[in-house]
Amino acid sequence: MNNNIRTDLALEAREIYEESEKNSNIPGVEMETKELENCIVTKVEIIDEKGSEIMGKGIGKYVTLESNLMKFDDDESREQIIKYLKDELVEIFGTDKTKKTLVIGLGNWNITSDALGPKSVSKTLVTRHIFKNYNKDYDDDFTEVAGLSPGVMGITGIETSEIVKSIVDKIKPDRVVAIDALASRKMERVNATIQISTAGISPGGGVGNKRKALNKDYLGVDVVAIGVPTVVDAATLANDVLDLAIDNLISQSEETESFYNVLKQLKEEEKYLLIKDSLDPYDKNLIVTPKDIDDTIENLSIIISEGLNRSLHPGRDSE
Repeated sequence: MNNNIRTDLALEAREIYEESEKNSNIPGVEMETKELENCIVTKVEIIDEKGSEIMGKGIGKYVTLESNLMKFDDDESREQIIKYLKDELVEIFGTDKTKKTLVIGLGNWNITSDALGPKSVSKTLVTRHIFKNYNKDYDDDFTEVAGLSPGVMGITGIETSEIVKSIVDKIKPDRVVAIDALASRKMERVNATIQISTAGISPGGGVGNKRKALNKDYLGVDVVAIGVPTVVDAATLANDVLDLAIDNLISQSEETESFYNVLKQLKEEEKYLLIKDSLDPYDKNLIVTPKDIDDTIENLSIIISEGLNRSLHPGRDSE
């Protein structure tokens, strides 16, 4: 599969393969989709090295929730998405209340579109200090959770993976949950999609600066990644706009319709690379995010943190 198109979503990697190969059956990859009220849940599982090579993603499960409700800043919309997210997380985490969790907020808190991880961790209910103070190993309503936002290398001078690895070695959690901003190939999925992955994550993926991966091979414990695409690159945005423009021109034109249909028949990858090649020499392939990103990141951080709180703390859910 051509990896020139920037995306962190397994769902989109599969779409790119289907478009380029004209084949929906990918060796080593299984997929299922279910439609909920106002939400589509897609599960892509990469089961072997062949599938991993084709998809450009690690072996594991990738669960994607797509819903425009994530863009609405009201309690009813948030509550519906939180419930869906919590259900998917419980399916991945299981119900063992003795497991200890370390939640890591990846990203740069000084850049709004990259601050999803730190903001989500700041709202996550951490309990490790209480378990330690009272010498507890088990509680009916809560599990042991620690949280940290390690920053980025430009702030600390230390690789994020090194910080996380040292903490894992010290406090010995049973799993790590890493939250980060991602990149999408489609503007419609920006701030309207949540991906949960059991394959780990590479910090900095959302802004095209991937660092050493946080996964089970490196950390020695299960890693669950939660991400939301908050950005696209300029070529992706231009590609989407071009598609809309072509559709509009075709609908309004008869004499030149054949010309526009030729453009419409270009493969997605071909159009993207054409635009990207036009922008790159002028250093114009920028990272783009919506103008209301401040409010959106705040809203998304509430959804993710509360979905985590309810999946990790049974008492929180009943409350």
